[in-house]
Amino acid sequence: MAETTTAVNPCGGSAPSTTGGGSGAEAGAAAQQGGLMGMLFPLAIFVLIFYFFIIRPQRKRDKQQKNMIDSIARGDQIITIGGFYGTVREVRDDSFQIEIAEGVRVTILKSAVQGKRAVKTEAAS
Repeated sequence: MAETTTAVNPCGGSAPSTTGGGSGAEAGAAAQQGGLMGMLFPLAIFVLIFYFFIIRPQRKRDKQQKNMIDSIARGDQIITIGGFYGTVREVRDDSFQIEIAEGVRVTILKSAVQGKRAVKTEAAS
């Protein structure tokens, strides 16, 4: 028969405990393991949601932007992040030389390009 003792809780209460059996320690370890799994499951769900709603779409936008910048060639019309329209006159490793007005050429970084401007073709009437 197990012997019952009373342990004093520092918060003022007392809790009966049993001695003579190891089943209490095993039950505590099992409860702690279940608590750990209970905490990790919502965290894993949060990481998956974060990946599919934040990281994956951002990578897709970055890839599209890189493909667009790589496709720019001499003569293309572009829009800079500053809002300037220009025609590409020279393509360099990390920059473009664009003409923003007749005789006004500036050099911009490739990362400063917001997009390509669609060239309107004049239809013969």
